[in-house]
Amino acid sequence: MRAGIRTVTVNIVGLAVAASVAIAAGLHFQHAENAVPPPQFGGKQQPLLGYLGLYEPTSPSSYSGIAQFSRLIGHNPNIVVYYSSWWEPFQLNFAEASHAHHAIPMVQIEPRGVSLSAIAAGQYDSYLRAYARAVRSFGHPVILSFGHEMNADWYGWGYGHTRPSIFVAAWQHIHELFAAQGARSVIWLWAVNVVGGRHTTAIKEWWPGAAYVTWLGIDGHYFQPNLRFAGLFGATLDQVHRLSKDPVLIAEAGIAPSVGTAKIGDLFSGAQAHGLLGVVWFDVQGHNLRVVDNPPAIAAFRLVAAKYLRQTGTALARSR
Repeated sequence: MRAGIRTVTVNIVGLAVAASVAIAAGLHFQHAENAVPPPQFGGKQQPLLGYLGLYEPTSPSSYSGIAQFSRLIGHNPNIVVYYSSWWEPFQLNFAEASHAHHAIPMVQIEPRGVSLSAIAAGQYDSYLRAYARAVRSFGHPVILSFGHEMNADWYGWGYGHTRPSIFVAAWQHIHELFAAQGARSVIWLWAVNVVGGRHTTAIKEWWPGAAYVTWLGIDGHYFQPNLRFAGLFGATLDQVHRLSKDPVLIAEAGIAPSVGTAKIGDLFSGAQAHGLLGVVWFDVQGHNLRVVDNPPAIAAFRLVAAKYLRQTGTALARSR
């Protein structure tokens, strides 16, 4: 989505059957109704489906927007997102609030106003080391993404502004630095924008390699009423699956107010039909329908979320 408002929040999923074990991106999570499972590590395997993610504009300064959304739809999200500017430290208070609400914090690090070549050359290593140590000290899973939607032309780190090889070098350098600092609870999310039109390009050149990615993400918004899930995400999913067999998350999604609430169902049923990890809802007024301010959208989202979680076998902790 074009530059502007951004922040995201998430809640980690709990399975109703206490003995069941889900595997999330090489992190083995044992899910219980009201407990966030501890990270354990192994090879990449098929993770649990049924993630319900959320971004609210109050994040990360406050958890209040997420709490309000949760009350309205009757479930606590299990992924909660915020967007982080360069030089901003890891928001430990927000991460701890996420963990307390049984969610995984997801951070979209945006390298605004900095040189990706300088990042790759190590000129920002002191900042990145401090960030990695803070993530390590948190001690729970964190989803990290760097330079999302790099295959689109609206960000300085992306298409038409930065060469793909420089983006890849910066991504790989950050990943290696975090590993050297022992920040091993990170789920690395490589998130692209849906392809199509003159503002985006194919994603292959921006791919840092399977060793540097845990999950793949796709951002897409229903801006036309005739769009269906396959039409919005299908071409990008084809490209993603040619690059990797790793799990795929709809990392940011919204629906234009003029499109209406019916597409909420199409979004989640499409994610389920394609075997995706789940959906992160971008609940921001403007380009998108804001659920918390729209009673018909609240009712629609509540029904869709309950159906989606039931059909994917996911039991999120209910909001109080």
